[in-house]
Amino acid sequence: MATSLTPPPTASSSSNPTRLLSFLIPTRLPPPPHLTLHSPFSLRLRRRPLSSAASITPLEEDANKDAEAEEEAKEENEAEHEQEERIVREAIAESLREFGASEEESEEIVAKSVAYARMLRDEVRELDENSLWKSWMMARRRVAAEEEIEEELSLKRKVKLLAKEKGDGGKIACLESVGLSSGFATRIARVLSKLTLKGLIRRVKYVKEIFFSGSDDQIVGKVARHMMQHLSIPVHEDLQLTLSFFEKLEARRGGLDMLGFEDPSLSVLIESFPGILSLPMEATIERLFEFLEEIGVPRQRFESILLLYPPILFLDIKKEIKPGIHAYYKADILRGNMGKVLKKYPWILSASILENFVKVVSSLEAFEVPNSCVYRAIRRFPLILGCSSDKFRPMIQEIHKLGVTRKKLGKVIAKCPQILLRKPEVLLKVVAFLQDLGVGNKALRKIMIRCPEIYIYRIDISLQRKVDYLTQIRISERQISHVIEMFPEVLILCFDTSVPAKIDYLRSIGFSDKDIAFMIVGFPPLLKYNLETVLKPKMEFLLNIMGKSLGEVVDYPRYFSCSLEKRIMPRFFVLKRRNISCSLREMFGKNDEGFETAYLDIVRMFIPR
Repeated sequence: MATSLTPPPTASSSSNPTRLLSFLIPTRLPPPPHLTLHSPFSLRLRRRPLSSAASITPLEEDANKDAEAEEEAKEENEAEHEQEERIVREAIAESLREFGASEEESEEIVAKSVAYARMLRDEVRELDENSLWKSWMMARRRVAAEEEIEEELSLKRKVKLLAKEKGDGGKIACLESVGLSSGFATRIARVLSKLTLKGLIRRVKYVKEIFFSGSDDQIVGKVARHMMQHLSIPVHEDLQLTLSFFEKLEARRGGLDMLGFEDPSLSVLIESFPGILSLPMEATIERLFEFLEEIGVPRQRFESILLLYPPILFLDIKKEIKPGIHAYYKADILRGNMGKVLKKYPWILSASILENFVKVVSSLEAFEVPNSCVYRAIRRFPLILGCSSDKFRPMIQEIHKLGVTRKKLGKVIAKCPQILLRKPEVLLKVVAFLQDLGVGNKALRKIMIRCPEIYIYRIDISLQRKVDYLTQIRISERQISHVIEMFPEVLILCFDTSVPAKIDYLRSIGFSDKDIAFMIVGFPPLLKYNLETVLKPKMEFLLNIMGKSLGEVVDYPRYFSCSLEKRIMPRFFVLKRRNISCSLREMFGKNDEGFETAYLDIVRMFIPR
């Protein structure tokens, strides 16, 4: 190679670190300026000093200036846009006041009709860009000749001219302000062409008042969903429109739970039933509310009836509503109960439901269910009238397989009409669950007659949780089956709050879990008694007045079934006056005649004649 290296260091030069490092560096190539000697064994990068001029290139400087100019232009455009929007809103508000709205009403409408304002602004911009204002005004005879337009129109003037040209008198903006889309608002405004803006505002306010005057409530939405779920028959237009109303609201945020709320229900209501705004509302509502009061509907339920069945406003009371009610009265189904049933199921006024009523009664008559039981079932659960009677047969057949006779079938249906609407698989799962607990076939029949609602409960979220709770308080599985057979109602009690509160009280006064389990197994109805009005008063009387121990109640838990005023107190004080001491079983285990024979006759033997 042309480049020569320095000779290897000798011993005399090894002590010089510079000479040692030079052995590795070519002599003819100077070290790079950015490398510096840091130590005999390492090199370190040396930072180049950067001047301010060298850090920003001319190209970068131009880019920064362009960005700043762009930002300034953007801010100017935004300010100009905000100014235009303000002018447009002011113009619309002035137009609305000219059409008859008050200042407060116009401001409220403008604040909520953003799409309407945007539409007018876009139309103004289009005419501006194409320089068509003169021809537009001449075509509409705003001026006599082109020469009369000497000065350019202001933005506010243009917006007001376009708003007036719409010919709706401000009704489109008003309808948009309640949540309607521009398309729906325009169509409805055409239908209401004879109505002034002032009249429309008054009707919208009245609709808000009668439909949403109560507190916002999600219960009415749950009822609506329940009514939809239990409708399986062909329906007329009134219910079709109602279902469409519910479905549109269900698609909105919050779904049907928002039915009782003005936002968003009001806009969907008007969209589904635009004819509401064409009705003479005050007179219509006055006649309807008087009629509802006559048949016994509580006034606080009027609002929910309107929300659940808006077509009621379009029905003629004399020609349509009263004849339908008379048909129910003729069957003696709702006489004296119409108000109660109507608040549960407003659709009962629909012709569709009235027609199906005849089919439901005929179908159950074929199974020899007495009409009295059918009518009791309808009063208890009127939603059954919206279901096809074809659904009843499979469940009735399964009920018969449990040993329930045709004579008892009516009692089952009257107590729990909902059971007819369940699938047979639901019943069979509950039957299998109870059999696994050890409940016998005879008990299954007894449960169906006494508590048929048990057979429609969910196992995972209801029945199993209740059984688990009983197990936690030391009741064995064999004993649980005994408790269910003796007192099936135990499975319909509230194990979320009521039963735990009673158990906690019994523990608090000294009963152990073993004592509590013994009392429940011996007398299962113990769990049904009210804590405040039954258990506490009777325990306080037992401990403080009678002076009895807890052990006596464990031995005789039926003590809680006795009336404090009619049996416990009279018998205790009679025996106390005669210095007779006896157990709770001896005191209350006999009927009145047995008690008199056992104690009062004995006392008479010692009374001198």
